[in-house]
Amino acid sequence: MSVALCAADFGMDQRKARAYAQGMLLHNQSMLADRSSVSPEDGMGSASAALPSHVRIGDGIDALRCIRSADVNLAIWRRSYPDVAIAEVILDAVDDVAMVQPVEEIATTLPDELATAGYPTAIARLLAADVATLASALATIVGVTRVSIRLDVVETDACRRFHADYVTARLICTYVGPGTQWLTAADAAALGEGAAVDSLVVRSLSTGDVGMFKGKTWAPDAPIVHRSPPILTTGERRLLLVIDPAP
Repeated sequence: MSVALCAADFGMDQRKARAYAQGMLLHNQSMLADRSSVSPEDGMGSASAALPSHVRIGDGIDALRCIRSADVNLAIWRRSYPDVAIAEVILDAVDDVAMVQPVEEIATTLPDELATAGYPTAIARLLAADVATLASALATIVGVTRVSIRLDVVETDACRRFHADYVTARLICTYVGPGTQWLTAADAAALGEGAAVDSLVVRSLSTGDVGMFKGKTWAPDAPIVHRSPPILTTGERRLLLVIDPAP
C-alpha cells in the first residue's frame, strides 16, 4: 500500500517565527493565557476559552466556509460520521485510490474506482457520496472545478513531523483510526523557535471530523501547522481522505 508524500517539514528561522507570531497571535493572547487548563490528551481542549481565534469549529458543513476569513487557518466540521459499515472496512482488503476529476463527475465515477480497489459495493457507494459532498464543498470555497482525491490506508509514521502544506487549502478526513493533529499558532511559533514537541499542546481532529487546512499558497506567513499522528508503534491504521484543488 502506498503512503502519500506530505509537504516539506515545518521549519522557520527566528525572523520568520517572530513574524508568524506577530501576524497570528496578538489577537489570541488572552484566549491562550489559560493553556494550563488544557492537556495534550484533551484533543480540542476541555475549555472552550482555550480554542484560538484562528480556528473555527461547527456542527455543520457550512463551518468549513470560515476558512475564507483572513484570520482563520483551520476550519473544522465536527461530526459523528463515519457510518458503522465504513468503520468496519477490512483495511487489508482494499487498495489506495488516487484520482483527479471534475467535481461534477465524482459521484458517478468514484463508486467504480472504489469497487475496483476492493471496497464492497454498499460501502463504495457510501464513501463516494460523502467524498463527492466534501469535494464540492472544497471546490466551492476555493473556486475550482477539478480536485485531486486520495483515499489511503496509512500504517506508518509518514508525515509524522509537523509541517504546513504547499497548497491553497487541503481538506482532510480520517474515516478509520486517529485523526490529524494540529498546533495553535502560539505552539507553531514556539516550535519554529526550537521548542520540543513534548512541551506543546498537540490537538487532534476526531475520527470522522472534516478539517479545511489553509496552506502556504493562501497564507504564506500563517498556514496551519499539522501532522499525521504517530501510529507505527501502536498497531493502529488509518483510512485517510485528502482532497486538494487541481488545475
